[in-house]
Amino acid sequence: MLAFKLGSPPPLPSLTQAKKCGRFGVFAGKCKTGAGTAGSDGGFPPFLPKEIEKIKDPFARSLAQRIERLPVKVGFSESCIMSSCVKPLIQSETNPVVLLHCFDSSCLEWRCTYPLLEEAGLEVWAIDVLGWGFSDLERLPPCDVASKRHHLYQLWNSHIKRPMILVGPSLGAAVAIDFAVNYPEAVEKLVLINASVYAEGTGALARLPRSVAYAGVYLLKSIPLRLYANILAFNGISLATSLDWTNVGRLHCLLPWWEDATINFMSSGGYNVIAQINQLKQKSLLICGECDQIVNYKQVVRLHCELQDAIMRLIPDCGHLPHVDKPSSVAKLIAEFSQGDCH
Repeated sequence: MLAFKLGSPPPLPSLTQAKKCGRFGVFAGKCKTGAGTAGSDGGFPPFLPKEIEKIKDPFARSLAQRIERLPVKVGFSESCIMSSCVKPLIQSETNPVVLLHCFDSSCLEWRCTYPLLEEAGLEVWAIDVLGWGFSDLERLPPCDVASKRHHLYQLWNSHIKRPMILVGPSLGAAVAIDFAVNYPEAVEKLVLINASVYAEGTGALARLPRSVAYAGVYLLKSIPLRLYANILAFNGISLATSLDWTNVGRLHCLLPWWEDATINFMSSGGYNVIAQINQLKQKSLLICGECDQIVNYKQVVRLHCELQDAIMRLIPDCGHLPHVDKPSSVAKLIAEFSQGDCH
């Protein structure tokens, strides 16, 4: 299932300034050093594809300017992986909120919600999962589930170091569940958005001949397919906006290692967390869009019933990506949940 992505706003507008995101209203080895800084002169980081200059969405352009690469030492690589993320501007008294993303996506997916969470006083990280996003994977590491999990733990252990409210949309919910079960000390609470957690991995895709798999991956990054994904995810946006968001969503696909990393993940079997769901002990918030055409509402209800400690919130008139479609509602729910008050 294709999961979509998008990006975030001009240099942190205030709640009164951040009026629109698209058409939607917005509520208030050796380790390298020095090579991973964000655009210090107000420009874009040099490791982003040059096509970022063509993006019109001011929210995407703004968050892209804040992306940087942090060194993460992992056991399966001799050198550190320079790992892409957006770091918080503040350190709050509450535990940090760490935002994952959908399948084959990037931190730009949080373009609308990220600044609202910061304005709510939260310490917010937006992390690119290993194999996706804008990390430096020139020396391609394994990108299977175990490697993604280990990389996220090492990033947390090196740079975050406090129990987190881990947020996962769509397949990112499976990433979050897998991580929370294996490293419960690192996760205080979970927020799962339109959770895609009942797929049994990549299925037959794991057995495709490599030539066929590469042809499929080439199609995966194509503009027509990504445009269709946007049409499924959102209702009523203009063609111009949809095309721009499509370009944001496929930006990471233009990095030279993307195809190899994606094939590596697909052939490894992907995420199958069905057996892990009833092992979760962390309190969880389930957010679902009323008009989601990708994850069936019945699956969210099933997840709510199977989790030990969960509450569910429905966002009306909203599709598969509430954090882009209804950032005000999502930011409010996450902020209240992280502060212990989501009634």
